[in-house]
Amino acid sequence: MSGQVYLLVGVAAIALVPVAIAVAFTFPDRRRSGVALTLAHIEEGYGRTPDGPVPTSFSERAVRPLLSRFGGLGRSLSPQGTVGRLQRLLDRAGNPPGWPAERVVAAKGVGLLVLAALVGLMGLAAGGPGMVPLAAVIGAALGFFLPDLLVYNMGIKRQDELRSTLPDVLDTLTICVEAGQGFDGALAQVVRNGRGPLTGEMSRVLQEMRIGRSRVEALRGFAGRTTVPELRGFATAVIQASELGVPVAQVLREQAREMRVRRRQWAEEKAQKLPVKILFPTLFCLFPSLFVVILGPGVIKIIAAFS
Repeated sequence: MSGQVYLLVGVAAIALVPVAIAVAFTFPDRRRSGVALTLAHIEEGYGRTPDGPVPTSFSERAVRPLLSRFGGLGRSLSPQGTVGRLQRLLDRAGNPPGWPAERVVAAKGVGLLVLAALVGLMGLAAGGPGMVPLAAVIGAALGFFLPDLLVYNMGIKRQDELRSTLPDVLDTLTICVEAGQGFDGALAQVVRNGRGPLTGEMSRVLQEMRIGRSRVEALRGFAGRTTVPELRGFATAVIQASELGVPVAQVLREQAREMRVRRRQWAEEKAQKLPVKILFPTLFCLFPSLFVVILGPGVIKIIAAFS
């Protein structure tokens, strides 16, 4: 019986490959159609030199175009505004290198097809042919939304790191400004000596100011890339100080004092949530083993006495 199941799994796996390829090639690539496709061919022709690299490996000739078509499937199934929403999530996640919004959308199509095939095969092995459609639909949904969940999770972790390092960065900014440096020089000092995601955000603000954006616009963009209320409050306070002519050192000093208090309150809040979080693991993991060790010998003796 098990041999027949494995045979069915192998046949289904072989049969799903051409189906996935046909579906992927059925959906056109939105970015490369019409005039955009013509311009892409022209740019490729002008950019290639006679001695330039020619794709010779199997991955460059077959796998990469196939994955590009799978990405076209993800873009075709994504609603309007998906790229903009993913770009905001990627900004909050720190824009991981090599993963722009378009590539994440393409990964949604690849994940849809791959997980639909894998979960469908698991459903075939577990419950027979009747479970294949339901399992494939569940796997397709998981594969389609998995990149969004991963980017969202990265954004949450990064925002927590931003919140935890904000008081130290504000202390450094306050010391530099009170020592006689300007706000731009204090930012440069933080970028030069600091580490972490908040230092990267400060570096981006400084670079935007150097290429011509005003301080207010750069700080507003910085506030738009975060969900931490403390960071938004800091950016708003510096913007108001710049517009109203209030000394920046005084604003930074008050902000640093407030952020230290808030970090202590945040740590106390997390400490108070800890007993509730460990309650269910204790009930379902620790107590049963303790009951077996403590009450097990007594239960065995009682059963032996009454039997």
